[in-house]
Amino acid sequence: MIRSSIKPAAAAAAALAVAGCALLSTPDPVQTYRFGGPAAAGAAAEGQPGLRQVNLRRVHFPEAVEGDRILGVTGAETAYIKGARWVSPAGDLYMESLENAFAAQATRVRLIGPRELVQGERSLNIDVRAFEARYVGPDAVPTVVVTARARLLTLPERTVAAERTFTVQQPAAANRVSAIVEAFDIAARDLNTQIVDWTDANAG
Repeated sequence: MIRSSIKPAAAAAAALAVAGCALLSTPDPVQTYRFGGPAAAGAAAEGQPGLRQVNLRRVHFPEAVEGDRILGVTGAETAYIKGARWVSPAGDLYMESLENAFAAQATRVRLIGPRELVQGERSLNIDVRAFEARYVGPDAVPTVVVTARARLLTLPERTVAAERTFTVQQPAAANRVSAIVEAFDIAARDLNTQIVDWTDANAG
């Protein structure tokens, strides 16, 4: 009787051990990437007198891309690129890159980041509508598409002083993750340059 009761128990223990091995198996490796590093130094206006102070509101990203996953789109189908993630949420990386671009390139405005408790004369609101790699077919080389709507509001009235939608399309050099990430980086920098120039021209 004792022996017969031990055998099922041993079998159950062995089954649990196998299940435990499956649960503890090594996950597929994930490489992390970033985009929009420090902008190249330019004719920055930081510290100059007479600058228009502009408050940057937190940039809004679509739910599908606000995290650390990289979105690919083929027609009506979407999927995240396997084995690759942003090192931080895309919204955080983009905010950092935009603030760097203003610090390096703006000539007529001083950007006030969300963490600064300073009331400016204008508010810059940016709503990112698309941040994705688009494919015409499963094995095609994708094009990174970034679309953002920017609005300048007067403060404290919060009336719209200027508004524009920007779209940047940057083909990747190849259908490889590193090439796609490079295209995102180029597209983000291009978008930032356009937004800085537009803000400089319309904040007065």
